Amino acid sequence: MNISQLLQKAMRFEDLSVEEGTFLFNNAALSELMLIANELRKIQVPHNKVTWIIDRNVNTTNVCIANCKFCNFYRVPGHEEAYITDIETYKRKIDETFRYGGEQLLLQGGHHPGLGLDYYVDLFKQLKKLYPNLKLHALGPPEIAHITKISKSTHREVLIALKEAGLDSLPGPGAEILTDRVRRLISKGKCGTQEWLDIMTEAHKLNLTTSATMMFGHVETIEERFEHLVKLREVQAKKPEGAKGFLAFIPWTFQDVDTLLAKIRGVHNLTTPEEYIRMIAMSRIMLPNVKNIQASWLTVGKQVAQLCLHAGANDFGSIMIEENVVSAAGAPHRFTSKGIQEAIREAGFEPQLRNQQYEFREIPELIEEQTINY
Repeated sequence: MNISQLLQKAMRFEDLSVEEGTFLFNNAALSELMLIANELRKIQVPHNKVTWIIDRNVNTTNVCIANCKFCNFYRVPGHEEAYITDIETYKRKIDETFRYGGEQLLLQGGHHPGLGLDYYVDLFKQLKKLYPNLKLHALGPPEIAHITKISKSTHREVLIALKEAGLDSLPGPGAEILTDRVRRLISKGKCGTQEWLDIMTEAHKLNLTTSATMMFGHVETIEERFEHLVKLREVQAKKPEGAKGFLAFIPWTFQDVDTLLAKIRGVHNLTTPEEYIRMIAMSRIMLPNVKNIQASWLTVGKQVAQLCLHAGANDFGSIMIEENVVSAAGAPHRFTSKGIQEAIREAGFEPQLRNQQYEFREIPELIEEQTINY
């Protein structure tokens, strides 16, 4: 294979194979990949703005039976620390989110064996009745699969019911690495690769906006990372005309502090800053049909994320007023509204507040700046 020819192919927005992507990742200079990815970004996002969002990650429950080897957040059923979030807690957190200028909840939880479709339909309806302007970016393919199973329903029926109850968009957690070899090792209790992809395909048919993710830097091979990207690209290519499909792709690194993967298997995150930037660039190159690439400042920090804005990324994600799952595994980084805008400007771009549909928003005139507790 020839590096120059493959980069020219990428510049024509042609699909690269798993083998071609792996070859570029392993052999092309980082500067070459950054240059091509940056040029592709300029074509797909033809302005100097880097988007960001104000939202809050709220967990419906910490009870989970998936037993993922990288998660410190979950508690088994009956544990003394197990909880299901009550409506008064939601109200307090939503009121606070609105004061901080947000309009959205990223609402996720565990695979609770007692929470089926009726529970989530009732919850979504109640939240939308209390807060008609609230946006629910909620659940994800593994949770849809779990709800489908315990409710003895179908993916389509579950998604339709949730959408009618108030689901605005479907995030893409639980992808990890979309190969069953990896999933059996780190997240055996979650849906398999094909079911994850099938649920997203069904969501696109229902015109539900989605996002896609990748958690890397653990037991996967480089080839498996590119298998993951190709599978996402293929699902995106099948979306109905007019559907937005995957609006964004967000790769982040495995956080290993006190996880079972680290303690029992000796698996640690050895991803270097250069490798993360290389993966961001290759994400832009491998996903010509996904417009927005997000840099995960939460897991790699401000400076690396800023460099990613010159390597194909055009989005800085959320300030994350609250985030519990990744932080529980050691992610230490935090941003305020003011801080995230300053970081974007320092990198040479104009910060632009957005919503989950990647539509631009004006920053509310009356906005409280949240306090960050490290």
